[in-house]
Parts: sequence; C-alpha cells; structure tokens
Amino acid sequence: QLQLAESGGDLVQPGGSLRLSCVASRFTSNYYYMIGWFRQAPGKEREGVSCISATGGNSNYADSVKGRFTISRDNIKNTVYLQMNSLNPEDTAVYYCAARSVRSPFWCSTAGEYDYWGQGTQVTVSS
Repeated sequence: QLQLAESGGDLVQPGGSLRLSCVASRFTSNYYYMIGWFRQAPGKEREGVSCISATGGNSNYADSVKGRFTISRDNIKNTVYLQMNSLNPEDTAVYYCAARSVRSPFWCSTAGEYDYWGQGTQVTVSS
C-alpha cells in the first residue's frame, strides 16, 4: 500500500514555472513503483502527462508538454517532482500523481492502470 500526496500547485502567469512534488509513504519496499503525473481540466478527459521508472532512468512525456516539463525522483526522500516551465493557460488543470506496482524497475507508461492516487493539486495559469 502507498499513500501519495501532491503539493506545489499555484496560480502562475503565462510563461512562468512551477514545481510539483509527490511524496509517497514508501518507495523503499519489496515492490518497484513507476510514478505517473496526470492532469484533468473541468469537462475534459484525464490526460497522462509524464511518468518515470522506479530507477529514474526512463521517463515519458505527453507531446503537449515535451520540452517544457521534466520529471525526476528522489527515492531517498520518497519524492517525485514535476518541473513545469513555459506554462500556458492550456496547462491549467488539477494535477495528480499516481503509482503503479511493477516487476520491472526500468520502464514506465501512463497508458496502464495505476494502483494508487493522490488527491491532486490545482495548477492555474492565467494573467
């Protein structure tokens, strides 16, 4: 079992930056966990933003954020980060982190079913 908590959401101006954090109750367990960031705006379908493998060696990004967002993880601190740069109003959404227990520590995907979810943190990009 994992407990996830996101933080760092805020109101920022277009072109600004924000770093989201996702703290997990435990990463140092008998399981490997890939971590994904998702977002959902009102009236829109949930979108996979990024994911990172258990080792931190592999990551993926949605086309809409590639080149602007960077995912990373610190397994000692049990924390995954999402650095968001060059934000625009289309990035406005509730951002969720999620964990998926996997056998391989070397891959990730936002397409699979995730087992654990945080409560979300609001990101608003507006002037």
